[in-house]
Amino acid sequence: MGRAKFQEFLPENCHRRYSCVHCRAHLANHDELISKSFQGSQGKAYLFNKVVNVKCGKAEERYLLTGLHAVADIHCNSCKTTLGWKYEHAFEASQKYKEGKFIIELAHMVKENCWDS
Repeated sequence: MGRAKFQEFLPENCHRRYSCVHCRAHLANHDELISKSFQGSQGKAYLFNKVVNVKCGKAEERYLLTGLHAVADIHCNSCKTTLGWKYEHAFEASQKYKEGKFIIELAHMVKENCWDS
């Protein structure tokens, strides 16, 4: 029988955060958001510097809108939904800033906690 994965919770003083739309596991603090101008396989996506409660799959080379990259799919630790990917390697110099960063598709996340304040 498998054990449940430990779920990391973002601090209470994290006024704006993103969570998994399917199970509400915390994914990222708004302060880690780099860009809202990305495209995922299912539509709009955000680029984050750091995320929590995800597991990376095996890296593979894919041709994306900005060229060839080595990426690893990321999955929610709690519900196992594929959320997006992690950029492991960029082959073009202009894309190197993405290395080590994470894409989460809007279809798989929800904003939570004090967005109106």
